[in-house]
Amino acid sequence: MTTPHDILRPDVLAMTSYPVPEATGFVKLDAMENPFALPAGLAAQLGEHLAGVALNRYPAPRPEALIAKLKAVMGVPADCDVLLGNGSDEIISMITTACAKPGAKVLAPVPGFVMYAMSAKFAQVAFVDVPLRADFALDADAVLAAIAAHRPAVIWLAYPNNPTGTLFDDADIERIIAAAQAAQGLVVIDEAYQPFAQKSWMPRAGEFDNVVVMRTMSKLGLAGIRLGYLAGRPSWLNEFDKVRPPYNINVLTQAAANFLLDHVDVLDAQAAQLRAERAVLAGEVAKLPGAEVFESAGNFLLVRVPDAAAVFDTLLAARMLIKNVSKMHPLLANCVRLTVGTPDENAQLLAALKLVLK
Repeated sequence: MTTPHDILRPDVLAMTSYPVPEATGFVKLDAMENPFALPAGLAAQLGEHLAGVALNRYPAPRPEALIAKLKAVMGVPADCDVLLGNGSDEIISMITTACAKPGAKVLAPVPGFVMYAMSAKFAQVAFVDVPLRADFALDADAVLAAIAAHRPAVIWLAYPNNPTGTLFDDADIERIIAAAQAAQGLVVIDEAYQPFAQKSWMPRAGEFDNVVVMRTMSKLGLAGIRLGYLAGRPSWLNEFDKVRPPYNINVLTQAAANFLLDHVDVLDAQAAQLRAERAVLAGEVAKLPGAEVFESAGNFLLVRVPDAAAVFDTLLAARMLIKNVSKMHPLLANCVRLTVGTPDENAQLLAALKLVLK
């Protein structure tokens, strides 16, 4: 009898799948989603728009009208092109796969987004991790030393960073871009949480030979349609497009994105409300005994507590999901990550936290 152990790579057999907990009946504050639904009238219009989609046909592999609208709405420089992905995850996979020459390495500060390391593992590319400073600031000197030592093909810089919420210093990023240029490496600036940071490298995406900027529609409020995009010089994007799966953006996603880009002001207003709620929530959590709240430019807060497992379990018993990140990296000891929710959800979160932080 043939079994998976006879066929699969040993490192794949040793992996665990990406954990996504069952959330039915829970207040879901673990995945940095926008908690606000579309206004009823707009949702009805969207439904009518989607009803006209030809589900019997394959999607356009490169939907030019959607890309043109995306470039215009999101301020993509004129000298840059756009590549679409099934969420940022697929774009990370495409970039890693395209750069996976024998002996290639990729580099990222840690703790950071886990998919950088996971995609490297899938592509059998070495992953070089450079720890952040104790306050979660970027250790630019350590990154520069690692670039010199390892000459990574790709350097991932999340701006702001997940799970810390840190917005790395622009001068440090410029130093890293220059060092990567000298080492013939590409810098990917991941702006998944840009709607909450209000700072961006997108206007400079075409300024450098070795920089691309990645974003997603997920955190803006469209996590369900799974649409990410990469902006940069055509010389890079034309090559990454070669490893893009055909028809990777389905017809419903294309139609929904095309419609909602005409109403992005609604999503922008929701992001503004979440930024305001973030400030309120941070102030209230900081008042709780034993809670250390780190400054965040995302739609989430990283909080160090006396006992992360106890906090997680208490909230779970109260039917609230948060993320216990305390085991992800030594720098995150006893840290939990709280997604900013609606005012009511945040009030429930605070009430539950008060039960355990006292």
